[in-house]
Amino acid sequence: MKITIQKIFPLVGVVLLLTGCPGTVEEIAEVTEPLRRPNVAVLVGEGFHDGEAYMPIGYLINQGMDITVIGPQTGTVKAYNSEFTIGIERAVNDVSVGDFDALVLPGGTAPAGLREVPEVVEFAKEFFESGKPVAAICHGPQVLVTAGVLEGRTSTAVGGIQDEIEGAGATYLDEELVIDGNLITSRTPPDLDVFSKAIAQAVHESFDPDLPRAIPPQPGM
Repeated sequence: MKITIQKIFPLVGVVLLLTGCPGTVEEIAEVTEPLRRPNVAVLVGEGFHDGEAYMPIGYLINQGMDITVIGPQTGTVKAYNSEFTIGIERAVNDVSVGDFDALVLPGGTAPAGLREVPEVVEFAKEFFESGKPVAAICHGPQVLVTAGVLEGRTSTAVGGIQDEIEGAGATYLDEELVIDGNLITSRTPPDLDVFSKAIAQAVHESFDPDLPRAIPPQPGM
């Protein structure tokens, strides 16, 4: 299943001139322009966790945000825990931090592979250091461990990687949601509700519609 987001092009100006008999109007001009909306990158690879990817995606779309699925290369990857697939729309080498307003790192077995790809790790590091929201759940923080950005931070994750989190210099908390500055972390799928809401809130608080950003490709383009 490939995510394709329908972009909205609202009418921003219609000039109407009353002419002739009462009740008749003549349309003189119509001007449209793309509506600037938050664009969130979701970083996945083969073996992603289906719920940890699709549930935040669905929630953020319903919050009026665009989603771009990114990964080491474009193509279709499969979840480790189901037959679900997702289409990677852009490779990390073909995007920049400035294209997005937040980064989401789902768990599964994918992060163990993603952390072995230098360009993925470098992208995650640069994104984190930009100060924009970075959200990771379950095994997702493994990418941030490898990126070396957790020193002095407070984080949660699936309990199986607690030692990794602490070894990276972070304080581990066994809580459903931990927010430390621009870092948003949760443990496992039962935490997805608060995780998704926290991402949306962080994006709404930090989003600047006047900043230039790449507009995701339109359907059929």
